[in-house]
This record gives sequence, structure tokens and C-alpha cells, in this order.
Amino acid sequence: MAEEVPTGEPHPTQQQGLQVRVDERDIRTLYVNMVRLHTTQEEVVMDLIFSMPNPNPGPGGQLEMLFKVSDRAIMSYPTAKKLAQSITQLVKRYEQQFGEVAVPGLQRPAQQR
Repeated sequence: MAEEVPTGEPHPTQQQGLQVRVDERDIRTLYVNMVRLHTTQEEVVMDLIFSMPNPNPGPGGQLEMLFKVSDRAIMSYPTAKKLAQSITQLVKRYEQQFGEVAVPGLQRPAQQR
């Protein structure tokens, strides 16, 4: 569960006898509705994307989608695994409270329904 942190103040946390300070003074907030992953032998690269209909369509007025990559996170495989586990737990807790999250275009196999 996330802890409440006063904006602009370093936040001390106790962890195995080590004091950790999280500085959130320069935090940015962005909305992401798509992620693109790249991998190398050493790292996972995650592009954070906001996709939307192009407000300035090209000639002919054909509908276009605009994919704006706003940020890129590069992490080691152990960090990526911890992130995947944390997100999986978070979604499970959400679904236990509010019901299954539907993902458009993704169907579950019949035996898992």
C-alpha cells in the first residue's frame, strides 16, 4: 500500500536498519495508456506512450492515431521482474475488490474463465 508523503519533503523509510530517503520534490506526473518494450541482453527498455486520435489528420481526412512517447525507463532484468511482480499483485488486489479488469482485444482461454 502506498504511503502518504507530504509534497516537496524528503520521506524517511526504515528498511532492514537502513534509513532510505525518497525525494519527490521534482516528481512529474503523466498519463500513459500504452507501453512499448524493447530488450537487450542486459536491460529492459520501456517506452511510456500516450495514444490518441491525431488532432491534425493528413490529406483526405483519414483517421490517424498519434503515439506520443513521453518517457523511457531503462532497467535491469531483476528490477523489471520486481516491477512485474508488484504490478501483478496490485491488479489482483484491485480485481478482488472491484471485479475483473477487461483488456480490449485480449480473450482468456475457456479453461481459465
